[in-house]
Amino acid sequence: MSRRRFGRSMMTTVALVAALALCGCTLPGPLGHADPGPKVLFFDDFDGPAGAPPAAHWRYDVGGGGWGNDELQVYTDSPANASLDGDGNLAIIARGEADQRITSARLTTRGTMDFTYGRAEARIAVPAGAGLHPAFWLLGSNVDTVGWPQSGEIDVIETLNDARNYHLGVHAPKPGSERGQEVSTSAVAPHPLAGEFRTYWVERSPGRIVMGIDHLPLFTVTPAELASPADWVFDAPFFLLLNLAVGGSWPGPPDASTPNPSIMLVDWVKVTEL
Repeated sequence: MSRRRFGRSMMTTVALVAALALCGCTLPGPLGHADPGPKVLFFDDFDGPAGAPPAAHWRYDVGGGGWGNDELQVYTDSPANASLDGDGNLAIIARGEADQRITSARLTTRGTMDFTYGRAEARIAVPAGAGLHPAFWLLGSNVDTVGWPQSGEIDVIETLNDARNYHLGVHAPKPGSERGQEVSTSAVAPHPLAGEFRTYWVERSPGRIVMGIDHLPLFTVTPAELASPADWVFDAPFFLLLNLAVGGSWPGPPDASTPNPSIMLVDWVKVTEL
């Protein structure tokens, strides 16, 4: 009996193969694994106990009190300004100190992780308040040797004050210009930003940079957007930065309404191949 069943099964299979051959079809392949998706080059989900420092691949830029746009904050490596919150987030904290100083943090992957082509994204809840300027951005890995803006800068997200608008753009080196050529866009955000987790991302491919929020592309730049003699320097390694600046010529000063402390929360950061 078992032989007859086996024989029928074989005959059915042969007939099926013949029928599929006549119609130009093929048998389905063996069941395999699901597509794993893009290769992950870097990932940090900031899991850990409250008060713990971020992983060692994050380093600190320390100093300030006049960096960038004449900003007021001094960046430190203190857990009071950058630490895990115990709920799976990195907290970057700006504080008005008793001595009238403002301290904050700027974290970077300089020297630990950079990439040329791929997608860098971070899920961030930016703060709101007079004088606040949170940012997720990239700098060319050669900045220590060639300086800025010769290294190039990619601003994935910047908000100011009440965080109703977003700012995305790049700085490219341009002979005779101290700040290079800026190509950017600023607009009202498609969704509330302050206090809400949103995914901010940049995709870098040869001769092309695309940035957006959540699933919405919002800004594209190619060499064609640069005015001669600005240089396209973006097909090279760049590293990541996260920071919360305060005051300066762009957002203006903080005031009595500015939350103290002000907190920028980062749920995760990821870099993948395209």
